[in-house]
Amino acid sequence: MKAFNFFILYRFPIGIVLFLGGIALGFTVGWWEASLVLLLAVICIVTHVLFGPMRLVQEAVEAGDLEKATGLMNQIKWPSLLYKPIRSVYYFMQSNMAMYTNDLDKAESTIRQSIKSGSPMKEYEGMQYFQLGNIAYQKNDLKSADQNLKKAIRMGLPDKENTAAALLTLSGIAMSRREFKSAKEYFRRAKAQKPTTSQIVNQIKEMEKHISRLPG
Repeated sequence: MKAFNFFILYRFPIGIVLFLGGIALGFTVGWWEASLVLLLAVICIVTHVLFGPMRLVQEAVEAGDLEKATGLMNQIKWPSLLYKPIRSVYYFMQSNMAMYTNDLDKAESTIRQSIKSGSPMKEYEGMQYFQLGNIAYQKNDLKSADQNLKKAIRMGLPDKENTAAALLTLSGIAMSRREFKSAKEYFRRAKAQKPTTSQIVNQIKEMEKHISRLPG
């Protein structure tokens, strides 16, 4: 695994070295002998351009090392050339990192680029709109937040934690609009997910105090 990660990290310079070596071999020995070296060089360079170090980025994010993840992301010089599903993940992660620094404008622009690039799976598409809805909510654009969160739930989210979070936000939006029946229904559905994340559990406990006082 370490050897493979090393290859991912350095395959572009490896490709350049192999390419130059292949050219030199072609002139000094013969192009037939150089063909395999040149083929390996092309594979290294093309896979770097199409996939980048996104596998290593995901590992860094999962390990909570955002500084390393950001450094690896910065190595991608031509994101528009990434293979479409990889490009979608790239922009999604860019959006996540912008959210960490509270740069909502960048978070929104990059998640829109992720959506434009397509989705590798249906649940991932739901997460894109979940992200867009959360950004709109933080910007106090409740209309867009409501639309995108509902779309995310229709498309499907990958786990009960994200589903519960989306439903709780929709409940809060409904309360702000004094749509008390809808607020109660969204809250009921959120609670039915039985989330275990402490943050979501605490939100449910806090919101339950308000829901119990609503008329209707």
